[in-house]
Amino acid sequence: MSQTTTPASNRRVTLRTIAEVTGLSLSTVSLSLRGGTTLKQETRDKVAEAAKALGYVPDRAGVRLRTGKTNVIALVLDGAEDSIDFARQMIQGIGGAIKDTRYHLTVIPEFERNQSAETIRYILDNRTADGVIITHTGPRDARVQMMVDADFPFVSHGRTAFEAPHPYHDFHSEAFAAMAVQRLAGKGCKQVMLVIGDDSTTNYHNIVTAFEEAAATAGLSGTVLQGTKGLTPAEMRKLGLDLASGKDRPDGMISDSEMRTIALVGGLQEGGVVFGRDLHLVYKQTSGILPTLFPALDSIREDVFAAGGELTRLLLRRIEGVEVAELQTLAEPQPHWRS
Repeated sequence: MSQTTTPASNRRVTLRTIAEVTGLSLSTVSLSLRGGTTLKQETRDKVAEAAKALGYVPDRAGVRLRTGKTNVIALVLDGAEDSIDFARQMIQGIGGAIKDTRYHLTVIPEFERNQSAETIRYILDNRTADGVIITHTGPRDARVQMMVDADFPFVSHGRTAFEAPHPYHDFHSEAFAAMAVQRLAGKGCKQVMLVIGDDSTTNYHNIVTAFEEAAATAGLSGTVLQGTKGLTPAEMRKLGLDLASGKDRPDGMISDSEMRTIALVGGLQEGGVVFGRDLHLVYKQTSGILPTLFPALDSIREDVFAAGGELTRLLLRRIEGVEVAELQTLAEPQPHWRS
Protein backbone atom coordinates (compact mmCIF):
# COMPACT_ATOMS: atom_id res chain seq x y z
CA MET A 1 0.00 0.00 0.00
CA SER A 2 1.41 3.33 -0.97
CA GLN A 3 2.01 5.83 1.81
CA THR A 4 0.17 9.15 1.56
CA THR A 5 1.08 12.43 3.13
CA THR A 6 -1.15 15.21 4.34
CA PRO A 7 -1.01 18.19 1.99
CA ALA A 8 0.86 21.13 3.46
CA SER A 9 -2.24 23.29 3.10
CA ASN A 10 -4.10 20.98 5.52
CA ARG A 11 -1.42 20.82 8.18
CA ARG A 12 -1.53 23.12 11.16
CA VAL A 13 1.06 25.89 10.95
CA THR A 14 3.33 25.87 13.99
CA LEU A 15 6.38 27.77 15.17
CA ARG A 16 8.49 25.04 13.59
CA THR A 17 6.78 25.63 10.24
CA ILE A 18 7.72 29.32 10.38
CA ALA A 19 11.27 28.44 11.43
CA GLU A 20 11.64 26.10 8.44
CA VAL A 21 10.32 28.69 6.00
CA THR A 22 12.43 31.58 7.32
CA GLY A 23 15.58 29.60 8.11
CA LEU A 24 15.59 30.99 11.63
CA SER A 25 15.86 29.04 14.86
CA LEU A 26 12.75 27.95 16.74
CA SER A 27 13.71 30.11 19.72
CA THR A 28 14.15 33.18 17.52
CA VAL A 29 10.75 32.69 15.92
CA SER A 30 9.13 32.20 19.34
CA LEU A 31 10.81 35.30 20.78
CA SER A 32 9.85 37.39 17.76
CA LEU A 33 6.17 36.43 17.94
CA ARG A 34 6.19 37.33 21.62
CA GLY A 35 7.32 40.83 20.70
CA GLY A 36 10.99 40.37 21.52
CA THR A 37 12.50 43.85 21.32
CA THR A 38 16.06 42.51 21.50
CA LEU A 39 15.79 41.17 17.96
CA LYS A 40 16.59 43.24 14.89
CA GLN A 41 13.59 44.84 13.24
CA GLU A 42 14.51 43.05 10.02
CA THR A 43 14.20 39.68 11.79
CA ARG A 44 10.91 40.59 13.42
CA ASP A 45 9.48 41.75 10.09
CA LYS A 46 10.61 38.53 8.42
CA VAL A 47 8.89 36.39 11.04
CA ALA A 48 5.72 38.49 10.99
CA GLU A 49 5.45 38.33 7.20
CA ALA A 50 5.96 34.56 7.17
CA ALA A 51 3.41 34.04 9.95
CA LYS A 52 0.84 36.11 8.08
CA ALA A 53 1.51 34.40 4.75
CA LEU A 54 1.24 30.93 6.30
CA GLY A 55 -1.91 31.79 8.27
CA TYR A 56 -0.30 31.12 11.63
CA VAL A 57 -2.71 31.11 14.58
CA PRO A 58 -1.17 30.89 18.08
CA ASP A 59 -2.12 27.94 20.27
CA ARG A 60 -3.73 29.91 23.08
CA ALA A 61 -3.59 27.04 25.54
CA GLY A 62 0.11 26.61 24.89
CA VAL A 63 0.78 30.33 25.14
CA ARG A 64 -1.04 30.48 28.45
CA LEU A 65 0.93 27.56 29.86
CA ARG A 66 4.25 29.06 28.81
CA THR A 67 3.66 32.71 29.65
CA GLY A 68 0.55 32.99 31.81
CA LYS A 69 -0.89 35.23 29.09
CA THR A 70 -4.03 34.60 27.05
CA ASN A 71 -3.41 37.13 24.25
CA VAL A 72 -7.09 37.99 24.63
CA ILE A 73 -8.79 41.33 25.25
CA ALA A 74 -12.33 41.18 26.62
CA LEU A 75 -14.93 43.80 25.77
CA VAL A 76 -17.78 43.77 28.28
CA LEU A 77 -20.39 45.56 26.21
CA ASP A 78 -23.46 47.08 27.82
CA GLY A 79 -26.66 46.07 26.06
CA ALA A 80 -28.25 49.53 26.28
CA GLU A 81 -29.80 50.53 22.96
CA ASP A 82 -29.58 54.32 23.32
CA SER A 83 -27.00 54.77 20.59
CA ILE A 84 -27.62 53.49 17.09
CA ASP A 85 -24.80 51.33 15.72
CA PHE A 86 -22.75 51.80 18.91
CA ALA A 87 -21.76 48.14 19.33
CA ARG A 88 -20.68 47.60 15.71
CA GLN A 89 -18.56 50.73 15.59
CA MET A 90 -16.97 50.04 18.96
CA ILE A 91 -16.08 46.46 17.97
CA GLN A 92 -14.71 47.54 14.60
CA GLY A 93 -12.60 50.23 16.24
CA ILE A 94 -11.09 47.73 18.66
CA GLY A 95 -10.63 45.16 15.90
CA GLY A 96 -8.74 47.62 13.76
CA ALA A 97 -6.48 48.58 16.66
CA ILE A 98 -5.45 44.97 17.44
CA LYS A 99 -5.14 43.90 13.80
CA ASP A 100 -1.33 43.80 13.78
CA THR A 101 -0.87 42.70 17.38
CA ARG A 102 -0.89 39.28 19.02
CA TYR A 103 -4.23 39.99 20.68
CA HIS A 104 -7.67 38.61 19.90
CA LEU A 105 -10.99 40.11 20.95
CA THR A 106 -13.70 38.43 23.00
CA VAL A 107 -17.02 40.31 23.18
CA ILE A 108 -19.25 39.71 26.19
CA PRO A 109 -22.66 41.39 25.78
CA GLU A 110 -24.38 42.39 29.01
CA PHE A 111 -28.15 42.85 28.91
CA GLU A 112 -28.58 42.96 32.68
CA ARG A 113 -26.28 45.61 34.12
CA ASN A 114 -26.54 44.19 37.64
CA GLN A 115 -24.89 40.99 36.36
CA SER A 116 -21.92 42.77 34.82
CA ALA A 117 -19.88 42.59 38.02
CA GLU A 118 -20.21 38.81 37.96
CA THR A 119 -18.75 38.79 34.45
CA ILE A 120 -15.72 40.73 35.69
CA ARG A 121 -15.39 38.40 38.67
CA TYR A 122 -15.32 35.41 36.33
CA ILE A 123 -12.59 37.00 34.19
CA LEU A 124 -10.51 37.82 37.27
CA ASP A 125 -10.91 34.41 38.88
CA ASN A 126 -10.18 32.44 35.71
CA ARG A 127 -7.79 34.87 33.99
CA THR A 128 -9.63 34.46 30.68
CA ALA A 129 -8.18 37.72 29.33
CA ASP A 130 -5.10 39.87 29.68
CA GLY A 131 -7.14 43.06 29.86
CA VAL A 132 -10.72 44.32 29.85
CA ILE A 133 -12.65 47.19 28.26
CA ILE A 134 -15.94 48.16 29.91
CA THR A 135 -18.61 50.64 28.77
CA HIS A 136 -21.37 52.71 30.43
CA THR A 137 -19.61 53.30 33.75
CA GLY A 138 -21.32 54.55 36.89
CA PRO A 139 -19.90 56.97 39.51
CA ARG A 140 -19.12 54.14 41.96
CA ASP A 141 -18.86 51.34 39.43
CA ALA A 142 -18.32 48.00 41.18
CA ARG A 143 -16.50 46.60 38.14
CA VAL A 144 -13.91 49.34 38.29
CA GLN A 145 -13.37 48.81 42.02
CA MET A 146 -12.89 45.07 41.52
CA MET A 147 -10.25 45.48 38.82
CA VAL A 148 -8.42 48.26 40.68
CA ASP A 149 -8.30 46.06 43.80
CA ALA A 150 -7.00 43.12 41.73
CA ASP A 151 -4.45 45.37 39.93
CA PHE A 152 -5.82 43.97 36.68
CA PRO A 153 -5.31 45.85 33.39
CA PHE A 154 -8.50 47.54 32.19
CA VAL A 155 -9.83 50.73 30.65
CA SER A 156 -13.33 52.16 30.89
CA HIS A 157 -15.34 54.01 28.27
CA GLY A 158 -16.51 56.57 30.76
CA ARG A 159 -15.33 58.17 33.97
CA THR A 160 -16.14 57.40 37.61
CA ALA A 161 -16.14 59.27 40.92
CA PHE A 162 -13.40 57.16 42.54
CA GLU A 163 -10.51 59.03 44.13
CA ALA A 164 -8.05 56.39 42.98
CA PRO A 165 -7.25 57.09 39.29
CA HIS A 166 -7.82 54.46 36.62
CA PRO A 167 -7.44 54.36 32.82
CA TYR A 168 -10.37 55.74 30.85
CA HIS A 169 -11.39 57.24 27.54
CA ASP A 170 -14.58 59.26 27.54
CA PHE A 171 -16.67 61.54 25.38
CA HIS A 172 -16.32 65.09 26.68
CA SER A 173 -19.98 65.28 27.64
CA GLU A 174 -19.63 68.56 29.53
CA ALA A 175 -18.39 70.23 26.33
CA PHE A 176 -21.28 68.60 24.43
CA ALA A 177 -23.87 70.08 26.78
CA ALA A 178 -22.29 73.54 26.81
CA MET A 179 -21.91 73.57 23.04
CA ALA A 180 -25.54 72.56 22.52
CA VAL A 181 -26.85 75.21 24.92
CA GLN A 182 -24.77 77.89 23.20
CA ARG A 183 -26.13 76.83 19.82
CA LEU A 184 -29.72 77.10 21.01
CA ALA A 185 -29.08 80.44 22.71
CA GLY A 186 -27.63 81.71 19.43
CA LYS A 187 -30.89 80.79 17.71
CA GLY A 188 -32.86 82.88 20.16
CA CYS A 189 -34.19 80.11 22.37
CA LYS A 190 -35.31 81.16 25.86
CA GLN A 191 -36.65 77.93 27.34
CA VAL A 192 -34.47 74.85 26.74
CA MET A 193 -35.01 71.23 27.75
CA LEU A 194 -32.51 68.38 28.15
CA VAL A 195 -33.78 64.91 27.24
CA ILE A 196 -31.50 62.28 28.76
CA GLY A 197 -31.97 58.68 29.85
CA ASP A 198 -29.98 56.46 32.20
CA ASP A 199 -29.36 58.34 35.45
CA SER A 200 -27.06 55.59 36.79
CA THR A 201 -24.07 56.57 34.63
CA THR A 202 -21.40 59.16 35.26
CA ASN A 203 -22.15 60.52 31.80
CA TYR A 204 -25.68 61.46 32.93
CA HIS A 205 -24.44 63.49 35.87
CA ASN A 206 -21.73 65.21 33.81
CA ILE A 207 -24.20 66.26 31.11
CA VAL A 208 -26.93 67.42 33.51
CA THR A 209 -24.51 69.51 35.60
CA ALA A 210 -22.93 71.12 32.53
CA PHE A 211 -26.36 71.76 30.97
CA GLU A 212 -27.68 73.52 34.05
CA GLU A 213 -24.54 75.65 34.38
CA ALA A 214 -24.52 76.59 30.69
CA ALA A 215 -28.22 77.48 30.69
CA ALA A 216 -27.78 79.70 33.76
CA THR A 217 -24.75 81.42 32.22
CA ALA A 218 -26.69 82.10 29.00
CA GLY A 219 -29.68 83.42 30.95
CA LEU A 220 -31.98 80.64 29.72
CA SER A 221 -34.63 78.67 31.55
CA GLY A 222 -33.29 75.11 31.60
CA THR A 223 -35.21 71.98 32.58
CA VAL A 224 -34.34 68.29 32.52
CA LEU A 225 -37.09 66.04 31.20
CA GLN A 226 -37.75 63.49 33.94
CA GLY A 227 -39.11 59.96 33.70
CA THR A 228 -37.49 58.88 30.42
CA LYS A 229 -35.38 56.04 31.82
CA GLY A 230 -36.52 52.69 30.45
CA LEU A 231 -39.16 54.13 28.12
CA THR A 232 -39.84 52.22 24.92
CA PRO A 233 -39.64 54.10 21.59
CA ALA A 234 -43.45 54.10 21.44
CA GLU A 235 -43.66 55.61 24.92
CA MET A 236 -41.02 58.17 24.01
CA ARG A 237 -42.99 59.12 20.91
CA LYS A 238 -46.12 59.58 23.05
CA LEU A 239 -44.13 61.82 25.37
CA GLY A 240 -43.12 63.94 22.36
CA LEU A 241 -46.75 64.17 21.27
CA ASP A 242 -47.75 65.33 24.75
CA LEU A 243 -44.97 67.94 24.76
CA ALA A 244 -46.16 69.29 21.42
CA SER A 245 -49.49 70.36 22.86
CA GLY A 246 -48.25 71.28 26.34
CA LYS A 247 -48.43 74.87 27.51
CA ASP A 248 -44.83 74.73 28.78
CA ARG A 249 -43.35 73.37 25.56
CA PRO A 250 -39.72 74.51 25.23
CA ASP A 251 -38.41 76.36 22.19
CA GLY A 252 -35.07 74.55 22.38
CA MET A 253 -34.25 70.91 23.07
CA ILE A 254 -31.11 68.79 23.55
CA SER A 255 -31.21 64.98 23.22
CA ASP A 256 -28.36 62.77 24.34
CA SER A 257 -29.20 59.74 22.15
CA GLU A 258 -30.28 58.96 18.61
CA MET A 259 -32.92 56.42 19.63
CA ARG A 260 -34.66 58.95 21.87
CA THR A 261 -34.31 61.62 19.21
CA ILE A 262 -36.09 59.56 16.53
CA ALA A 263 -39.02 58.74 18.81
CA LEU A 264 -39.25 62.22 20.26
CA VAL A 265 -39.12 63.99 16.89
CA GLY A 266 -41.80 61.65 15.54
CA GLY A 267 -44.17 62.55 18.37
CA LEU A 268 -43.45 66.27 18.18
CA GLN A 269 -44.02 66.34 14.43
CA GLU A 270 -47.25 64.39 14.83
CA GLY A 271 -48.33 67.08 17.26
CA GLY A 272 -47.75 69.76 14.63
CA VAL A 273 -44.35 71.08 15.74
CA VAL A 274 -42.25 72.50 12.90
CA PHE A 275 -38.53 72.25 13.64
CA GLY A 276 -36.62 75.40 12.89
CA ARG A 277 -39.72 77.49 13.49
CA ASP A 278 -41.48 76.27 16.64
CA LEU A 279 -38.60 74.40 18.19
CA HIS A 280 -34.85 74.00 17.66
CA LEU A 281 -33.11 70.73 18.53
CA VAL A 282 -29.53 69.54 18.95
CA TYR A 283 -28.90 65.81 19.33
CA LYS A 284 -25.89 63.62 20.04
CA GLN A 285 -24.95 61.76 16.87
CA THR A 286 -23.25 58.34 16.82
CA SER A 287 -24.21 57.13 13.34
CA GLY A 288 -25.05 58.44 9.87
CA ILE A 289 -28.72 57.49 10.10
CA LEU A 290 -30.31 60.58 11.65
CA PRO A 291 -28.75 63.11 9.24
CA THR A 292 -30.50 61.13 6.50
CA LEU A 293 -33.84 61.10 8.29
CA PHE A 294 -33.67 64.68 9.57
CA PRO A 295 -31.18 66.56 7.37
CA ALA A 296 -32.04 69.97 8.85
CA LEU A 297 -31.43 69.10 12.52
CA ASP A 298 -28.21 70.08 14.26
CA SER A 299 -26.07 67.37 15.85
CA ILE A 300 -22.88 66.94 17.84
CA ARG A 301 -21.04 63.75 16.96
CA GLU A 302 -19.15 61.23 19.03
CA ASP A 303 -16.81 59.10 16.90
CA VAL A 304 -17.43 55.67 18.42
CA PHE A 305 -15.09 53.90 15.97
CA ALA A 306 -12.24 56.17 17.05
CA ALA A 307 -13.21 55.59 20.69
CA GLY A 308 -12.77 51.83 20.20
CA GLY A 309 -9.30 52.40 18.81
CA GLU A 310 -8.30 54.76 21.61
CA LEU A 311 -9.60 52.41 24.32
CA THR A 312 -7.50 49.61 22.82
CA ARG A 313 -4.40 51.79 22.64
CA LEU A 314 -4.76 52.72 26.30
CA LEU A 315 -5.40 49.13 27.38
CA LEU A 316 -2.37 47.74 25.54
CA ARG A 317 -0.19 50.40 27.15
CA ARG A 318 -1.63 49.52 30.56
CA ILE A 319 -0.87 45.83 29.97
CA GLU A 320 2.70 46.91 29.22
CA GLY A 321 2.86 48.64 32.61
CA VAL A 322 2.39 52.31 31.69
CA GLU A 323 1.32 54.47 34.63
CA VAL A 324 -2.40 55.21 34.98
CA ALA A 325 -1.87 58.99 34.95
CA GLU A 326 -0.83 58.74 31.29
CA LEU A 327 -3.89 56.73 30.30
CA GLN A 328 -6.82 59.13 30.70
CA THR A 329 -8.16 60.84 27.58
CA LEU A 330 -11.25 62.73 26.40
CA ALA A 331 -12.76 62.88 22.91
CA GLU A 332 -13.89 66.35 21.92
CA PRO A 333 -17.41 66.74 20.45
CA GLN A 334 -17.71 67.36 16.70
CA PRO A 335 -20.48 69.89 15.92
CA HIS A 336 -22.50 69.57 12.71
CA TRP A 337 -24.66 72.67 12.33
CA ARG A 338 -27.06 72.04 9.47
CA SER A 339 -29.97 74.45 9.69
